[in-house]
This record gives sequence, structure tokens and C-alpha cells, in this order.
Amino acid sequence: MSRVYIIAGEQSGDVLGARLIRALRDARPHLEFTGIGGPRMAELGFESLFEMRELAVMGLVEVLPRILRLRRRMQETIADIKAKQPDVLVTIDSPGFTLRVLRACPDIRRVHYVAPQVWAWKPHRVREFPGLWDRLLCLLPFEPEWFAQHGIEGRFVGHPVLESGADQGDALRFRQRHGIVPTRPVLILMPGSRRSEVPRLLPVFGQALELLALKIPGLVPVVPVASAVAETVRRATAGWRVAPVIVTDLEDKHDAYAAASAALTKSGTSTLELALAGVPMAVTYRVNPITAMMARRMIKIPHVAMVNLLAGREIVPELLQENCTPEKLAQTVETLIRNKSVAQAQRDDFGAVMASLRPDGMLPSQAAAREVLDVMTLGETSPQSPIQDH
Repeated sequence: MSRVYIIAGEQSGDVLGARLIRALRDARPHLEFTGIGGPRMAELGFESLFEMRELAVMGLVEVLPRILRLRRRMQETIADIKAKQPDVLVTIDSPGFTLRVLRACPDIRRVHYVAPQVWAWKPHRVREFPGLWDRLLCLLPFEPEWFAQHGIEGRFVGHPVLESGADQGDALRFRQRHGIVPTRPVLILMPGSRRSEVPRLLPVFGQALELLALKIPGLVPVVPVASAVAETVRRATAGWRVAPVIVTDLEDKHDAYAAASAALTKSGTSTLELALAGVPMAVTYRVNPITAMMARRMIKIPHVAMVNLLAGREIVPELLQENCTPEKLAQTVETLIRNKSVAQAQRDDFGAVMASLRPDGMLPSQAAAREVLDVMTLGETSPQSPIQDH
């Protein structure tokens, strides 16, 4: 029986891993899966070597106290891979951990899923990549060309946001569930999914909301957050004059998107979710001034919002750092809610952005599965490929 070893180190990787397992099973029902994953992969019968959350550590300060334990987990993982001798090793994102594992397993066919975003910052790191994998799977359409310029082949498999269901929400269901009458506009506020991000943006969101409430009576703020930070958000918003609806359920979040007139979000994948759902938005972010100064010297891209980067121009406003003020946020959001032509112009542009993220004729998970199976069979292809175009 062929064996696939998958390593996912954080929540987004767990989602990707689960979709990949389903797509691989559709093509090869008798494949065996092992490795490291989270609850979404566990739902499919995947048994993790240890709990995935042990790897989900962000930032230097957070990593330092756990570095010895992380090193032991890495050694344990490498030993497990070499003992099980899988037909292919698939590492998903989490480059701080997974790239070290790949380097230690040169005799096993290797696929790295989610190309490291070195094109955005630290492009010199690309010199470390040759020989790390047999195939690199890219989520963004411009990445294969960028890597090719540095002598590395990448395969575009499409972005997983297309399978997120963000565009399948029910506005009426959301309003009924939360007792919101049709005449009240809904504003999505997305401060981030990490405890370090939430305290940075929520205070300015709250101040902007006070200004907006004076100009747009009945405005309903909705804050979709991960369960892990829900209590942090509740405490931080307890003193807001306009009480927000805090959403942790995935279906409820997508329903909120469908009901929304506009959104104010941090930069990141959330911009792609909102674009898929057709929600006009403004993108914002704020860090301490020293971090901002260093980031501006290191970042090599013209836009921070992924929708703008993919469009090649600013289709949604970016209010970053010194422009992340209550007054500017409130003014921008008011324009999105009141000026229908501005909002519609964003929606029109979202269609082309989303189309650029889709691989030819199949879902992203199917395209990724096709590449994994191709590596398993030493790159041999035939007209009877196990993943067929739809």
C-alpha cells in the first residue's frame, strides 16, 4: 500500500491537508496517510504523531522558551519519516519547521505545498531552496515565474480560498439569527486571528466605529474571530458604545459576509475571503514604529493587500501605520457604505482577481493532489491521469 506522509503545522495547513487527503482518496482510495496534522485532518481518520499545536508558535519571543522542545519534535518527526519510508513526503507551509525536515530527508520524494513568500521579503533566502523538494506547489499565479527567475520550478495549483465557502453565505439567515432588521447596515471588522494582533487594531476600530455611528445610524459591527481569541475580543470590546456581534462559527461568518455592506480588515488572506464574498473593503494594519521602519526596508512589493497585489494596482484602500487612524478609517468606510458606485467598482474588480486564483479546470485541492501523485509515480503522466479535468 502506498503511503503519504503529511506535515501541517498550523490551522490553515490543517485545512489544506484535509482537502488534499480527500482529493487523493478520490483518486487513490487505498492510500495510507500518516504524519502531523490537526482536527480537520483527524476528522478523516488521520493519526498525528503529536499534537499539531506544539508547532503553531509565532515570533522569536514565543519560540525561544520552546526551542529545545521544538528541536526534539523535529528530530522525532525526521526519525518517524525515515522509519516509515513513505512514497512521498508532503510538507504544508510552516517553513520554519518543514523546510528543516525536508533538508533532513533527501532520499524521499518531497513536495512542499505553499511556496514560501520570499518574493515579499528576504528574497535572498531563495538561494537556500535548491535540492529541498522534488516539487513546489504555488498558491499564487505569479509565483512560478518569480521562482523560475531564480532557477526553481514551481507549479501553480490555485488558492484554497476558492474552496472556503466564503461566497456561500446566507444574509437573511444571519439577520434572523442575530435579530438584525433589513434596514440596518452590517460592517465586518477583522482585527486578525492572533492574540498579538487583536489588541493592536481593536482600539482604533472601536474609535472609528464611534465616529461612524454618528453618521450611519443603526450600523451593526460584526467581528468574526477564531475561537482562540474570542474571549480576548469580548473583553476588548466590552466598553464599546456600539456592541459588536462576535462570530466564531464558520457558517455564521460566511452568512455575515453575505449580509455586509462593507468591511474593515487587516491585511492577509481575509482580503481574499471578502473579495470572494463580494464585500467592499478597506485594508489596514498597525505595528510599533520600529517594526514598521524595518518592514518598509525589507518588503519588496508595492501593496500589502493580496487583492491589490494580484490586481497589480490598488483596487481597495490601504490605510497602514500612520494612516491607520479612527478618522481615516471612518471616512473610508462611510464612503464604501454610502457611495454605491465606489463599492460596485471594487466588486467588479474582485471577479478578475478570483479568476486568476483558479487552476485550469479543477479545484485547487485536486490540482495539488495531481502534483503529489505525479511525484509519487516519478513524474510519469498518461492520458488516464487519476485526477481528471472537470
